[in-house]
Amino acid sequence: MQLSLELFAEAPETSIDFYRRVLGFASRGSSSTEYTMLKNGDAMIAINSRSVLSTDHPLRIDTGQSAGLGVEIVLKVADVEGAYRTAKKSGWPVSDLAVQPWGLRDFRLVDPDGYYVRVTSLP
Repeated sequence: MQLSLELFAEAPETSIDFYRRVLGFASRGSSSTEYTMLKNGDAMIAINSRSVLSTDHPLRIDTGQSAGLGVEIVLKVADVEGAYRTAKKSGWPVSDLAVQPWGLRDFRLVDPDGYYVRVTSLP
């Protein structure tokens, strides 16, 4: 089984830039404001425009509402220090890199649409 995420963004260009610049993802295939597949290692995230959702779609939210409520996106990386340096260098607000009670190091941030992201070391 493999997992990929599809995130519905208010401003896809902003989200695509965030995942590329802050978290090191690269576009896979063709890229558009309606749908762009991003890849980093085995992680795949598709960025979609919220505007493509019908008005009665269960994922539809109103402008200004935070997406991803109740979901934490966890990205496991071999070099959490390097990922942290890249994220900090981007200027995007990130938490401190910290050792958690369960023994892994991580940092956290929120993407432009309010999706909560934790970048963590491998066990």
